[in-house]
Amino acid sequence: MPALDPDLKKAIVRMPGGEKDKLLLRLIAKDAVLTEKLQFELVEEGRTVDERRSLIREFIDRTSRLHADTPGWLMMDMRTVSGYISRHLKVTKDKYGEVELMLCMLNTFYEHNAHLLQKYNSRSDKAAEYIAKRTDQVLKKATKLDPDYHIEFADEINKLLSWVYHTAPAHYARQLDLPKEWQV
Repeated sequence: MPALDPDLKKAIVRMPGGEKDKLLLRLIAKDAVLTEKLQFELVEEGRTVDERRSLIREFIDRTSRLHADTPGWLMMDMRTVSGYISRHLKVTKDKYGEVELMLCMLNTFYEHNAHLLQKYNSRSDKAAEYIAKRTDQVLKKATKLDPDYHIEFADEINKLLSWVYHTAPAHYARQLDLPKEWQV
C-alpha cells in the first residue's frame, strides 16, 4: 500500500471532526478484519478470547467429521480451518490460542481421518506435505512461547509427532528435520 502524500495527511488533519468521523467509519466498514478487531478491542474489551477459541474448536470438530473421501479434500478442509485460526490471530493477537488451535486442528483431523493418510502415494502427497509443514510451524510457534506453556503443549505435540511419523507425512517430516519427540 503506498504511503500517503504529506500534503494529503495535513489536509485530513485539518478536516472538521464530524467529517473525519464519517470518513473513518466508511473506511473501517470496508475492512472486515479491522472491523472485527475493533469490535474485539473496543466493545468486547478483549474479554472474549476464550469464547472465540471455543467457537473455532467446535468448527474444527464439525469439519473434521465431514468424512472427506480423499486426502485432497481433507487438506482443503484443514486449509479452511487454518484460515479461521489465522483470522483469530489477526483479530486477537492470541499467540497461545494459535498454537492450541493448530494442535487441536491437526490432532482432531488425524483422529477422524487417519485412514486417508496411512500410506504415502501420489494421492496423499500434497496433504502429507501440508501436514508436515503445519507441524513444523506449530513447533516453531510453541517454542517461541513462554517456557511455562511448553509443559501444557507437550502431550498434544508428541501425539501429533507420533501421527506424523507413522503415516504419509513421515517423508516430509524427515526432510524438515522434525523431532520424533518434543522435549520440554
